[in-house]
Amino acid sequence: MPFEPLGVLDRMFKDAGFRIRYVNFHRDGYAQVPVGRYHGLVVLGGPMAADETDRFSHLAYEQEGIRRAIETSMPVLGVCLGAQLMAASMGGRILRGRAVEFGWTEVTPTPHGKEDLLFRHFEGGEPIFQWHRDTFTLPHGAVHLASSAVCEHQAFRVGDLAYGLQFHLEADQPLIRRWLDRRTDVRGVDEIPPELDSAAALEATQRHMPRSSRLAQALFGEFIARFFGVRRRRAHPSR
Repeated sequence: MPFEPLGVLDRMFKDAGFRIRYVNFHRDGYAQVPVGRYHGLVVLGGPMAADETDRFSHLAYEQEGIRRAIETSMPVLGVCLGAQLMAASMGGRILRGRAVEFGWTEVTPTPHGKEDLLFRHFEGGEPIFQWHRDTFTLPHGAVHLASSAVCEHQAFRVGDLAYGLQFHLEADQPLIRRWLDRRTDVRGVDEIPPELDSAAALEATQRHMPRSSRLAQALFGEFIARFFGVRRRRAHPSR
């Protein structure tokens, strides 16, 4: 969706020397992504449910692309809806959560998360921005990396290169402010109960963003490093 961009990942990928292609399924619901042309895949968010393939045909295309990328050992990062699509693509089930998880909530690594190269940068429970209701079961063989009080499956890994993150660590302060200013426009009135306090979320953003930014640089830096091995492997056949 156009209102859920890469956030801090955009500059981090460009600084690492990668070109980025956005595919806007909101504009072209029948877009096809030739996954084999790329070094990796980042699947971002949206207000729909990952299992609403009857209403949004592109969700099936995205799941197929994710599955192909994982099967061919490409780095994959799924964020929010992207994490749900990643779970579904590998056999997990999409579930309706107990409540909307909105604003800054504490995400805590599991024992496996504490040993993971990305999640080792967590210092225990960390406040991270959230905006979702749906959740998922872990696909077979996935490693559970993090949870929160409301949502057990906050992060998981498939193999060594594919990560699903239910939370929005990629969101910087201007992006969160845009989301909160337009919350009924971009997410739909039904998804956000009126008692959820945008002003409180903005105040919490001021407090938590410095640490969130440092954590994003560390965690995503580890993920982007995985792209370099893929780039070297994919350069060999053309020589």
